[in-house]
Amino acid sequence: MHKALARNPTRVPMKRTVPFLTALLLTTPALADWKPVEKIANYAISGQTVDALYVSIGEKGPVIGKDSAGNERRAIAHTNFKLTWQREYRPESGACVLMTARPKLIITYTLPKPSAKLAPAVQARWDAFAAGLAAHEKVHGAGIVDMVDKIVAFSTGLTVADDPGCTKIRAELTQYLDQLSKAQRLASRDFDKVEFGAGGNLQRLIAAFLIGK
Repeated sequence: MHKALARNPTRVPMKRTVPFLTALLLTTPALADWKPVEKIANYAISGQTVDALYVSIGEKGPVIGKDSAGNERRAIAHTNFKLTWQREYRPESGACVLMTARPKLIITYTLPKPSAKLAPAVQARWDAFAAGLAAHEKVHGAGIVDMVDKIVAFSTGLTVADDPGCTKIRAELTQYLDQLSKAQRLASRDFDKVEFGAGGNLQRLIAAFLIGK
């Protein structure tokens, strides 16, 4: 999810706030018994020049919240996800065992797309810009998948003694998920600070799109 664009198309955003994006840069081997569903949701922008397209992104990008003055904050691109679980808890000899924890993860990448055909030179610059945006958001998507893998690895076979009603195990799982969520948000913010920082990939990508270098 990218920080809202300034209306002046020559300005390059330096950083952003990430409300609920997650991006863990440390990876673990993906578990083989589940796969995420990844979707693309495009929002239409208008314009026939790179400046006009950039301004249109600032006007039409997805709303990600409000600033301190109450104005809407819009994003260049946005990665979101929906995560649900099928879990099987089983009491065993006074303890509770989480036998299975199967996730259903849907990741949605919201990306800009011109609504009309562009001139070849503009299209070439747009294609490079769009590819860079998608690659950036894919890192966030990979972090989400990594998070879910960690949850599965922790959950499967988790056993809590003296818990015949399987209540303590749920509290322990919730505590772990809260810690992991906080770590993810921090990693996501750190990733974007680098990407939008001086000389960062996103800063250079936007500059290349606007200036053509």
